[in-house]
Amino acid sequence: MSSRRVLKAAEAIREVVSMAILTDMNDPRVQDVTVLSVEVSGDMRQAKVHVSVMGDEQKQNLCLHGLKSAAGFLQRKVGNRIDTRYTPRIEFVLDLGVKQSIQVERILREVLPPDSSDSGDQVDPNELAESPSQATGTDPPAAE
Repeated sequence: MSSRRVLKAAEAIREVVSMAILTDMNDPRVQDVTVLSVEVSGDMRQAKVHVSVMGDEQKQNLCLHGLKSAAGFLQRKVGNRIDTRYTPRIEFVLDLGVKQSIQVERILREVLPPDSSDSGDQVDPNELAESPSQATGTDPPAAE
């Protein structure tokens, strides 16, 4: 379980890194980046920054390389913002969750017929309700 201090540091690192990428970095490789989350180790010496990059795999790898090159610059920004004994070492990780969710949606659209979501085949919530005997937890008397 993460302590409150670690969670607050992770949020501060996320804010600093995302703002620095947006406003302070001039690297042409680093474009269309979204900082999704940050995981900070318990001793606060390591920070994994999960990023999402729009574009194909080549653009994602190029952007990730640019971010890794700028890690020292971003660590300095983080060190100025959070007051800890050690400035966390930043590691960038490409988060593929958004890309995978888009692929799942595409697959579902292929599998499901297009009119199934618009049809009147919706389930009535009253049909899902338990019978009165199940709701009270008592069974009807058994025939002997």
